[in-house]
Amino acid sequence: MLRLGSPKGRAKALQDAAKALADAVQRLRFGPPVSHVYNPLDYAWAMHAAYIEAFAEPRKRVVFLGMNPGPFGMAQTGVPFGDVVTVRDWMHLSAPIGAPAQQHPKRPVLGLATPRREISGARLWGAVAAHWRTPAAFFREHYIANYCPLLFLEASGRNLTPDKLSVGEKARLFPACDEHLRAVVRALEPAWVVALGAFAEHQARAALAGSGVRIGRILHPSPANPEANRDWAGAVRQELAALGLCRPHAP
Repeated sequence: MLRLGSPKGRAKALQDAAKALADAVQRLRFGPPVSHVYNPLDYAWAMHAAYIEAFAEPRKRVVFLGMNPGPFGMAQTGVPFGDVVTVRDWMHLSAPIGAPAQQHPKRPVLGLATPRREISGARLWGAVAAHWRTPAAFFREHYIANYCPLLFLEASGRNLTPDKLSVGEKARLFPACDEHLRAVVRALEPAWVVALGAFAEHQARAALAGSGVRIGRILHPSPANPEANRDWAGAVRQELAALGLCRPHAP
């Protein structure tokens, strides 16, 4: 039996939890305005598994929690906030990536060949790379995960976030996401879960109530958030400093 502290214990626990989540959400159906649903834990499983295998060890001090895949990030690469340049050139990950059975014509999955960068991912991983320099330095104490594994697209191709789903759809989807988040925390044993944005914070507080894990929040890097378009990295350094997780003027 693998222990969590063994060389492959945390990675296997995270991979098992991700597979369980992928299977649970694959069976769900969503109505209008959702027209297409992408599950990168299915068609990009090999890359997601490679991300876990490369970076799950050792035990983490902080898990950063995003909302769900972006159309040019995790939906393309299988990596949370997985801007293709970051995944390919900074993380040096490479694995086969398939495609959803039903693709929106405006949002094809091209994997590492996608020419468009995800702004949220470029901001987040760009700030990580600028501060920690190498993946090994960042992942020594930190990890990044998403709460929900699915990308929702409207008929126009516009991204629809999980908070905009119907009450019934949330009631069917969120319990599986909650259980996955609890499994991530059990495997990585963090002192902190730091949410990117209000939605992830709300879900983390509900799912992890009574766990003893401290919950914090930082500004989401999405360009749809006006505050994020004014020195997002500088604002987040201040927020992390207020939580006691970063020096406010760190390079």
